[in-house]
Amino acid sequence: MDKSVTIKHVAKESGYSLATVSRVVNGNQNVKPATRKKVVEVIEKLNYRPNAIARGLASKKTTTIGVVIPDIANVFFSSLALGIDDVATMYKYNLIIANSDGIEEKEVNVLNTLLGKQVDGIIFMGHNLNDNIRAEFSRTRTPIVMAGTIDPDAQVASVNIDYTAATKDSTKKLVENGNEKVAFVTGPLIYPINGKERLSGYKQALKEEELEFNEGFVFEANYSFEDGQKVAERVHGSGATAAVVTDDDLAAGLLDGLLELGVKIPEEFEIIASNNSPITKMLRPRLSSISQPLYDLGAVSMRLLTKKMAGEEVEEKSIKLPYRIEKRGSTK
Repeated sequence: MDKSVTIKHVAKESGYSLATVSRVVNGNQNVKPATRKKVVEVIEKLNYRPNAIARGLASKKTTTIGVVIPDIANVFFSSLALGIDDVATMYKYNLIIANSDGIEEKEVNVLNTLLGKQVDGIIFMGHNLNDNIRAEFSRTRTPIVMAGTIDPDAQVASVNIDYTAATKDSTKKLVENGNEKVAFVTGPLIYPINGKERLSGYKQALKEEELEFNEGFVFEANYSFEDGQKVAERVHGSGATAAVVTDDDLAAGLLDGLLELGVKIPEEFEIIASNNSPITKMLRPRLSSISQPLYDLGAVSMRLLTKKMAGEEVEEKSIKLPYRIEKRGSTK
């Protein structure tokens, strides 16, 4: 494509005004069919493509949404992104997806890059809403919604499930199955979703079941299959007979590591994962899991963002979607 071709060239070649050509380009129906046909023929002949940035400067809208993802390879976040994309398409928005690798400095750089592209809104998915990110949020007027990410101060609009209640229910389920020593295998506790929400649910369940909280049953690891494998020996050595795991990749690694140690699942050890991503069904035995509506988390966050971008009044700032516990082969 010749990048020098502009809407002015289309207008000159077609013999119509800039306003008429603009209406055709933007899908305005108030154009005669014959006129539309002629303009489209010229657009195809010149291989003209509208400049979204230029149009954005003129209309103060770029019809683009920036999406910050900490790990695009993690099925949890990619599933949310699918829901975001489908609703964005419905409202005729394009996505710019940026991977931050969960690194604080990179998150700030990625966020500022997206804002520099004049995106109309941001959907932020991250493990931790740190002070630097919060400061960037407060400096921009661009609407922001968090998906699958916790804001302990409830200042930023967000869409999640009740992670405290879900972890509590999972832990109680394992205790009801006869396990008095339930491990809590978690991603970094510095992340509020783990250190506050999920850990609180775990402790509440133990208290209600009249069991003592034991720090020796809390195992912190990174969100990865490999870390799950590495922590398996320590979990098994602790004497625990079950575990609630806060990430599916981590749970899959734990399952694999325990099987390598000769532990029978679920006869000798039970596992409940947390996201119900496709990986939970790819293993043998399949993983029981908290079932989050991953697609809906993304879709609802995008719908909430469209309301904020339109200046609509948003009654619920922190939306909590329903969950359930999906029983499979890793529990009795």
